[in-house]
Amino acid sequence: MKQGLTNKESRVLSITLACCGLLMIASGLTMTLSGDKVVVKHTYTLDIAESKVAQAQTNELKLKDMELEINNPLSLNINDYLENANEIEPSILKALKLDTSTVNINQAGSYNYIIQYKKKKYNGVFVIKPKELPKVEITLKNLSLEKGSALSTNVSTYISGELTDEVKNNIIINLKDVNTTQPGEYQYTVTYDNKLYTGKIWIYEKQTTIITPNSPDEIPTPSNSPVPEVTPVNET
Repeated sequence: MKQGLTNKESRVLSITLACCGLLMIASGLTMTLSGDKVVVKHTYTLDIAESKVAQAQTNELKLKDMELEINNPLSLNINDYLENANEIEPSILKALKLDTSTVNINQAGSYNYIIQYKKKKYNGVFVIKPKELPKVEITLKNLSLEKGSALSTNVSTYISGELTDEVKNNIIINLKDVNTTQPGEYQYTVTYDNKLYTGKIWIYEKQTTIITPNSPDEIPTPSNSPVPEVTPVNET
């Protein structure tokens, strides 16, 4: 036989169900409030100042000290003449004018070149260097020539050993102190690659012989100058 709930049990059950209902309602309200909450997002931006980039550029020209070997063409690129070409504004670079008219590429020496911007002129130094010559050892000959002989202009006459044409073309022989009309000892010089070499030339008077009727023997006539013990050189 089925037994019903007592009044006390009914009240406890009702209170329990009511509490559960309240909890569920409270949970629902909490979730609704959380869902409607407004989330504020803050966006931050960083501005890079272009002034720092601008500070890297300057209008002040810094010219190079230029060097070039003789007989080589000059550069027409104005950037090659500037130490700080990468720091100059492009508009200014285009307005620069290069003047190398005073630089002689065919003559070794120090010259000036000019770069002009509007009315302002900047002066730079341009050095034309002599060509670097082959390194060779120069050994001079000591020569013996008969009085009245012509002095040779052949470089090989005065220098021992084989020489290339490039070396020969850069040798300077100085014979101005040699007097072939007067017997004696003289010095001559040879210059190569800024070095000076000194040699000797002896000018002697040819001895003559006299034959007299009384004596068949040849009597040499003494010379005023002794002949040095040097092998004569056949001039060409």
